[in-house]
Amino acid sequence: MNLATGQRPPLMMRAVPYLPLGLFAALGAVLAYVVRLPCRTGGWNDQVSTYQNFCYTDIYPLYFDRQLATQDPYFAHVPFDKQVEYPVVLGEVMQVLARIARAVVGGGIENAAPQAVLFYDLTVIVLGVSLVAGVLLMAAVAGPTRRWDALWYALAPSVILAAYINWDLVAGALSMGMLLAWARRRQVLAGVLLGLAIATKFYPLMFVGALLLLTLRTARWRPFLVTLGSAAAAWLVVNLPFMVLAWDGWRRFYVFSQERGIDWGSPWLFFQNKGWPILGTADVSVLGMFSLAVLCLGIAVLTLAAPRRPRLAQICFLALAAFMMTNKVWSPQFVLWLVPFAVLARPNWKPLALWQIAEMWYFFAIWLYLLTQPPVERPDLGIGDDTYFTAVWGRIITIAIMMAFVVRDVLRPDHDVVRQAGVDDQAGGVFDEAPDRFTLRAAYR
Repeated sequence: MNLATGQRPPLMMRAVPYLPLGLFAALGAVLAYVVRLPCRTGGWNDQVSTYQNFCYTDIYPLYFDRQLATQDPYFAHVPFDKQVEYPVVLGEVMQVLARIARAVVGGGIENAAPQAVLFYDLTVIVLGVSLVAGVLLMAAVAGPTRRWDALWYALAPSVILAAYINWDLVAGALSMGMLLAWARRRQVLAGVLLGLAIATKFYPLMFVGALLLLTLRTARWRPFLVTLGSAAAAWLVVNLPFMVLAWDGWRRFYVFSQERGIDWGSPWLFFQNKGWPILGTADVSVLGMFSLAVLCLGIAVLTLAAPRRPRLAQICFLALAAFMMTNKVWSPQFVLWLVPFAVLARPNWKPLALWQIAEMWYFFAIWLYLLTQPPVERPDLGIGDDTYFTAVWGRIITIAIMMAFVVRDVLRPDHDVVRQAGVDDQAGGVFDEAPDRFTLRAAYR
């Protein structure tokens, strides 16, 4: 704002500081495309080549396996395991792009491969735009003094390597949009974007808990309830037509999430592989939810007992990290969920760089490990169990280290580099500078 006139500068003037970040994000998007060029030019047809070139993506094979080449699997009568196993916003993004690919290339089984390549290219454009949008929104959330922290999201090696494995960047842009809208105290918009994010990927649901905890501490109930109501309404608007008209297709994501077994990247896979009795005969879904509940309880106690109200980004990061570490599956692209929140929570390059090294090692390790697993089974080309699990635990340990630093910053706010610049909570919205109304310290005096 111009202090002399009391007016905000024109939009173009406000946008100028963000242009370099947008260009860097576009560069990251292009580099992510280059990483997968060996597969795009034919490598996807051979699993050994795909894994050796580290260019696997879900986008190309799912075009065939989820019947996108021929029909809309949400509404068509296809086997249950061939329906799209994603929430409806993401599912419809996939199906709209599939229709465009079929229309441009032409139908028919003889054109299926060119359709799939075009489907991949169109998806990359959507995901690249989502990355640029997510970086710019993150920069706006970070504020003028820490705007350049968004470079981590634009050019982090793990982001470039994982950007086009799946469709996660769409949810990332919506999540950053939600956070910016909340920071600008536009609760209805924040709720709508949150509802759409949850209808794209399920992990943004963890941010509801973060907002609730800070609401408990500040008693800012009206903004929270407006946001929650808007999120529920937006989620219902996009889900209800599918619930009514395509029940089996709609519920596929929820059934798949419940029935899915232990999968790659999860610490539970290590215990299963080693035959440790920690698993026993228990349902891993129950174990995961119990572990997540314990960690969330700890986050709640931290939030309500800390000497100073934590920042929203700190609690979002802790909640999201807890969700990832206790999940049955931890795919390489999940790093895209955490990068912006990790940077906003604690923009310190040393632990972030250590984590990036661990994520890069896991990215290469998973494909080398899959070379030794069925159906490929080429142990001469890949790595064994013990080497692979060093990568699994590398991610867990480095994220745990970052969580520990964030907890320390919450307990000792003078160590928080964001607040050292005189900022209370740049993403906090109504929480920013809000006095405490309830804390565990006060309750038990």
